[in-house]
Amino acid sequence: MIRVLKLVFATILCVMLLLVITASLNQSIFEAVRHIWPNWWFKVTLVDAYFGFLTIFVWVAYKERHMWRKLVWFAAFMLLGNVAISSYVLLELAKLREGEPFDTLLTRRNG
Repeated sequence: MIRVLKLVFATILCVMLLLVITASLNQSIFEAVRHIWPNWWFKVTLVDAYFGFLTIFVWVAYKERHMWRKLVWFAAFMLLGNVAISSYVLLELAKLREGEPFDTLLTRRNG
C-alpha cells in the first residue's frame, strides 16, 4: 500500500511540475487569467481547487505542532497547490518505518 501511495504521489508531483513548466514557457499565468477569468466554470474550478487545498491543510494543521510549520505549509499549498501537497505526502510517507501501519501516516503528529 505504501509503495503504491509513493508511486501515485510521485506521479502527481512529476506530472504537475511538467505541466506547470510547459504552461509557463507557453504563456504567462497573468495573461491566461485575463482571458479566462470571465468564464464561470474557470471560477468554480478555481474555488473548488482552493477548497481542496484548504481541506488537506486542515489535516496538516492537525499533524504539525509548530505554528511556523503550519504557516509554511499553508502558504505552499495556496501558492503551489498539488505540487506542494504531493511533496508533503511524499515527505510523510518517507517518515514511515518498515511495518508501521498506514494509519500512522494519517494520525502521527510531527514535533
